[in-house]
Amino acid sequence: MARGYTRTEILEKIEASARDMATFYQQDFVNYRGCTLDTGEFYTEVAAEWCCSHLDLLDAIPQITRETSYKTPGHDGTYDPASCREEEITAMQMYRYCADGGSYDGIGKIIDYQTPLKNRRTDTAGKIDLLAYDGSCLRILEMKKADSQETMLRCVLEGFTYRKTVDGEKLLRDFELPADTKIEACPFVFAGSGPYLELCEERPHLRKLMDMLHSRAFLIRKTEDGFAVSAEAVCRCGKAER
Repeated sequence: MARGYTRTEILEKIEASARDMATFYQQDFVNYRGCTLDTGEFYTEVAAEWCCSHLDLLDAIPQITRETSYKTPGHDGTYDPASCREEEITAMQMYRYCADGGSYDGIGKIIDYQTPLKNRRTDTAGKIDLLAYDGSCLRILEMKKADSQETMLRCVLEGFTYRKTVDGEKLLRDFELPADTKIEACPFVFAGSGPYLELCEERPHLRKLMDMLHSRAFLIRKTEDGFAVSAEAVCRCGKAER
């Protein structure tokens, strides 16, 4: 970000982008770090506050029903070790661990990765990083790599956008899960990463938005033999568990 912005300028950017909430999470201001020139607020707090007041627009993100199955044939966790796509490799390693009988605390078993959302090539939609099922809840996990400097707001909004975009009923059918399964979208970030560190700071509007969207963060830690997962825990002083 080459220059600073006032609160009014950030709000103007937000209002201009609100015409298409399906791509709202992709806008530059969602990833701005730092504070407004006039009020000293985090840029993302201004955006999170606006989102809390315009939840109806987020809820109106259009659904895309995928005519073919959400469950992609050939997803077996195989990857090229020479690949530099760290995020995708991590996702496939975690999938393979669960395919071999493992599970992760808090989220259960990862049952798919890179789940497609598009029905037509021209659709504006990404892919779900990971799907995890714990027996009662299917979680759409929006994963960020260990050195990510994206904001937590971007992570929250991206995951929620995918939740609104996907046809939940068909998603459950395609993965042969009970029709009454709850579906949630959750940030899935490494402890110590940029988005995680924001959780250690005083960001009341981000917290309020996460509560309103039922978006609970889960933390990834690298271990000697793989990865460990835990639900984010925050103490009264606002410091997130590391």
